[in-house]
Amino acid sequence: MKADQMFEKLKAHGQEHLVRFWDELSETQHTALAEQIERIDFPQIAHLFAERDQANEVVELVDRAGEPAAMRLGDQKNRFSPESACRRGAEALAGGRVAVLLVAGGQGTRLGFEHPKGMFPIGPVSRCPIFQIHLEKVVATARRYGASVPVYLMVSPATERETRRFFAENANFGLPETDLRVFCQGTMPAIDDRTGKILLAERGQIALSPDGHGGALAALQASGALAELAERGIEQVFYFQVDNPLVEVCSPEFLGYHLLARSELTSQVIAKQDPKDRVGNVVEVDGRLRVIEYSDLPDSVAERRRADGSLQIWAGSIAVHVFELAFLLRMSGRADALPFHVAHKRVPFLDEQGRAHQPEKPNAYKFEQFIFDLLPAAANALVVEVDPKTHFAPLKNAPGAADDTPESVRAQIVALHADWLRRAGAEVADGTPVEISPLFALDAEQLRERIAPGTRISQPIYFRP
Repeated sequence: MKADQMFEKLKAHGQEHLVRFWDELSETQHTALAEQIERIDFPQIAHLFAERDQANEVVELVDRAGEPAAMRLGDQKNRFSPESACRRGAEALAGGRVAVLLVAGGQGTRLGFEHPKGMFPIGPVSRCPIFQIHLEKVVATARRYGASVPVYLMVSPATERETRRFFAENANFGLPETDLRVFCQGTMPAIDDRTGKILLAERGQIALSPDGHGGALAALQASGALAELAERGIEQVFYFQVDNPLVEVCSPEFLGYHLLARSELTSQVIAKQDPKDRVGNVVEVDGRLRVIEYSDLPDSVAERRRADGSLQIWAGSIAVHVFELAFLLRMSGRADALPFHVAHKRVPFLDEQGRAHQPEKPNAYKFEQFIFDLLPAAANALVVEVDPKTHFAPLKNAPGAADDTPESVRAQIVALHADWLRRAGAEVADGTPVEISPLFALDAEQLRERIAPGTRISQPIYFRP
């Protein structure tokens, strides 16, 4: 687009202030700013601003929200047995029909770590990065089943360059180059909460932020990754977010439940311990599954209990899903597949004179999409409960915080691996840090083949090939 055409376009949408400092910019800055402007859907932004104050659809739904039908832990009434699920999932893995979608667009800022969160050294003994733990699980799974498990890694503009370099420096942590595809999620501009004007972060830089983990759908399509997945013969996509090192990547049991139920979208959940647990609530509304954010769930609904005292709204999402590729392909063709959620935030900006401001209170709206909003559209959607002690250790907060810290995550990894060792017949002294590389053993059963019964462990140890 030529500069004069761009100026006319901006004027038509009331956003001509974005080029207020055009004459002060270099040619390189001109190109960068023009590319940012080219990617903005201005009618969409105007619509989102106009709709910002409308009542949230969730408000109309919460009173009808009930507990979802689910595969509960240890419930003899479950539709499928763990054994049958494991067999079915193993068949899919051995057939090369499963791919991984790893969402890793976040920075480690809240951890005091100025790098992509996946680079954080979380290993309790090895201090290996989260990326390594996840990728070694994929490599070990591919070896176990004798078939490729391609990884589609979604990054953000803030993490793309450093993530690509980190993977290159570490030889993709053993994953073949042909089985790794890195693609970048989109962005959305922040807009002034009073005027609807798009904010400038710098004279040649629009205030942009990632479009949420739901942006994976559009990014997969735009990058050509969806078509590539189909060409590879992939049928199931195992989705998870980078900040949980306890994810059982490509769990055959979880995949098996999904396949046996003929589900288009299956989600892992944990049983909430408190009505106000800060997790998305998986509920059933009018016969369809959906997620209601904890911030949108009134106390009166969150605190509903059954006759036995347990929570009615019990299922907390841990952002681990299996999608049918056919479902993703179908939804990618729908403009209304995922709604945008509005967040009122503090966003630094430049004023008309080019002065920088750091607001002390929310001044702008940000827009993002959530992948779980695909749930209501999925046929035979399924919920599977897992044990949080062994499957959920989110890394979100800096050392010393109340929860979800490096210390708490490492403690969970140690507890899980110490349990595996004891089940294999080893004697682990209480409080001894232990860590097991997925390349050494993917699970307790495989560890039994690698550890001699009676092995005594009283010093920190990292088991790897």
